[in-house]
Amino acid sequence: MSLFHALPRLAPIGLAAVLLLLFLPPDAVAQSQSTTLTGTVRSAADESPVSSASVRVTGDRGSTAFTDANGRFRLEGVSAGAVRLRVERIGFLSREVSISVDTAAPRPVDIDLVPEPLLLQGLVVSASGELQRRVETPASISRIDADAIREVNPTHPAEVLNRVPGVWVSPTSTEGHMTAIRQPITTKPVYLFLEDGVPTRSPGFFNHNALYEVNVPQSGGIEVIRGPGTSLYGSDAIGGVIDVSTRAATVSPRMDATVEGNSLGFGRLLASASGTRNRDGLRLDLNLTEGDRWRDDATYDRQSLTLRWDRELGQGQNLRTTVAWSSIYQEDPSVVTRSDLAENPGVNYHPITYRSVEALRVASRYERRTENTVLQVTPFLRWNTLDLMPSWMLGFDPVVFRTGHNSLGLMTRVHRQFLPGMRGRLTAGVDLDRSPGSRVEDRIDVVRDQGFAVAWSRGDRIYDYDATFLGISPYAQVTLNPVVPLHLNAGLRYDRVGFDYRSNLAPLASGPHQRPADTSVRYDNVGPSLGAALTMSPELNFFASFRESFRAPSEGQLFRQGSAANTVDLRPVRARSTEGGVRGQVGGHVVWEVAFYRMDVRDDILSFVRPEDGLTESVNAGRTRHQGIETGVSLALPAGFAADVSATRASHRYLEWSPRGNVSFAGNRVEAAPRNLASARFRAPLPLARGHVEAEWVRMGSFWMDPQNENRYEGHALWNLRMEVELAQGVSAFGRVLNVADRSYAERASFNAFRGEELSPGKPRAVYVGLRWGWGP
Repeated sequence: MSLFHALPRLAPIGLAAVLLLLFLPPDAVAQSQSTTLTGTVRSAADESPVSSASVRVTGDRGSTAFTDANGRFRLEGVSAGAVRLRVERIGFLSREVSISVDTAAPRPVDIDLVPEPLLLQGLVVSASGELQRRVETPASISRIDADAIREVNPTHPAEVLNRVPGVWVSPTSTEGHMTAIRQPITTKPVYLFLEDGVPTRSPGFFNHNALYEVNVPQSGGIEVIRGPGTSLYGSDAIGGVIDVSTRAATVSPRMDATVEGNSLGFGRLLASASGTRNRDGLRLDLNLTEGDRWRDDATYDRQSLTLRWDRELGQGQNLRTTVAWSSIYQEDPSVVTRSDLAENPGVNYHPITYRSVEALRVASRYERRTENTVLQVTPFLRWNTLDLMPSWMLGFDPVVFRTGHNSLGLMTRVHRQFLPGMRGRLTAGVDLDRSPGSRVEDRIDVVRDQGFAVAWSRGDRIYDYDATFLGISPYAQVTLNPVVPLHLNAGLRYDRVGFDYRSNLAPLASGPHQRPADTSVRYDNVGPSLGAALTMSPELNFFASFRESFRAPSEGQLFRQGSAANTVDLRPVRARSTEGGVRGQVGGHVVWEVAFYRMDVRDDILSFVRPEDGLTESVNAGRTRHQGIETGVSLALPAGFAADVSATRASHRYLEWSPRGNVSFAGNRVEAAPRNLASARFRAPLPLARGHVEAEWVRMGSFWMDPQNENRYEGHALWNLRMEVELAQGVSAFGRVLNVADRSYAERASFNAFRGEELSPGKPRAVYVGLRWGWGP
């Protein structure tokens, strides 16, 4: 069914949003008609605009204005004469200023806010959907800001995300990836990927490579919640939540460009144009990338465009619209043997395999702020297609397929202050998603020459079906501050999700490509969350939380039955997580954190590789347990020196899993689950120029490659170097060397009895150089 046919069904959603808007409490209505005062709020530290600051006249219960993404505000109903403005924003010291208002010709007001002098506090959004101090958040949450992303200039998301304690992202190709956050390194649908708080894909059509559909190097920041998300997040958010934000427009016109290349054939152009006129701020980001060519017949081409439009509507209202498009084509290289990993890692046994991705997302968030209430309504559209000949299946089940889905959805959220004596805040909302999708898959016949796949022809059609995902998820979350140092959090989320499945081929009950009959499946889940954060002093903060989450089976797990006896009866994955931690700082120069967690997962959906033919069966495992400790330390040293270290020690075990009657993995460690992960960086200023140099060490520990715990990958450690120097005003040169020692290693490693050891080679030494220009203030 097309998106246009779906619109009548979603009309009640739009009506509900309109009614919610119309029946806001009376404090949402502006009162005075005297005059309108305009102005800008900036940070006193660097003169950057301060968004979401409240501006009001003291002693007046009239309107309150809120600054937009460019720090601008319009305060209506201001009386003539001497008035006193109060300006407040989380993360800054509140300020009051006295001004004289002339109703005939009111002059704009510029106000500077001083940042709070607390290195520990930090500001995050993902935990509650609203800006809040990190010390008030009972969750393991980290933020990588836009400046850090710019300095790293990542060619792969792993280069920035692996700096976060407890996070490991393994590249699978140029920008493809597998993720490990409180889980093994996996492609399973246990992570929720967002852009500006909106899921990049429908929960029913998970893609473990979702970050390559997002323009990470030009983003405005990344937030990572480790472990199940708060009540704001439903299916997928078991291992963690990764939210990538877009960048707002600059106040004055500005253009930026970055050109770079490396010794392995990589080339990239990043270009941006930005500015604000009157009430409209516009930003355009362009990413043109040509990937490394160090592996045989493995090209990569990417084009991405992000457009963001911020519109100030007045009376505390604003509109933010984003359009994000990515087109990616790559030839998908094969895994290699142990001997080739050491001697010829660039070899590609499958030069015929490929991947083609098209992704388009449009989201428009309407926000209305009053003194006690924030309303956010975000309708969104998504179009995703993937054409793939999977390299990893070419040796035992060669196929080519096209899959995709379209989405029409709505996210509605209200934040409301209550119980002023306890600083109570209620966040309530509902997420709706309707995503029709499809899969068409054919067997292929492969021509081989001396072990290399050199040609192919299309064979029989094995799958051809439509599957429509439907989801509705209301939730509520309450935060209280009963006494100054204590912040309490409680939430509840109800998810009702499912699929309507219709096959264009007859059901098939035998063979390696079985097909289920037409059916509908539905899943329900009620997930509670509890948390507490205790600030003993500005230098010491404790937190603890309990959360239950779930993950409904994805489209491929349910309806691409394969050789399994039954997949449409797969049960949802359910997780129960407890965690605690402490965050602190010493003298304003050392920031540290330690988090402990334990997560029990039942009905985990695992892939059992049949030893007789190498085919996989998706089955519900009994239980798995994931527990560990995550640590991070950052040091701001004198004279511009800095260092940071992160380390993780984890255990991942099967408590119950018998894929066959005579096979049990209970008590074994989960495969592809390193016990140890670590990284460290040291940064120093350049002695004779304006710039810096950074040395980085990253380590992945050893792990079992099979559930039998008989074959082990030894792990690896790598050194990287980065440098940037300013050449002139607005012009800088940079360089980096990845894998300085040119070590042979595997980004992922597995073993099964039918195919043996399979290793995905990591990139050899790569030397990058580039130039960055900026025009405008």
